[in-house]
Amino acid sequence: MEEFLQYKPQRLGFEWTTGEDGLVQVMVPKFTSKVGKKFVKIMRRDNIFTAHFDKLGSSVWKQCDGTVTVKQILDVVRMEFPDEKEIDQRLFLFLQQLRSLHYITFY
Repeated sequence: MEEFLQYKPQRLGFEWTTGEDGLVQVMVPKFTSKVGKKFVKIMRRDNIFTAHFDKLGSSVWKQCDGTVTVKQILDVVRMEFPDEKEIDQRLFLFLQQLRSLHYITFY
């Protein structure tokens, strides 16, 4: 646990924006292979889907710049969301999910 708190999450090369409401939207390619890209082109579909994050997810995503530790992110979300129960577990699970989806990496 103590080791995980020292990791520095880094967003990978996805385009993302922040809406007027402050919520993050991440543009994720559906396919990265040549075959997949050709398939969506033939089907006349967009190869991008947009992942919409809630307030907590948006706050975490904005901080995943490779310079901030998980501990520092936890401190910020505890201040921003004081009424949230089990915020540390939610943060850890969210970061692990982002990593498993290859949205972030850890340093």
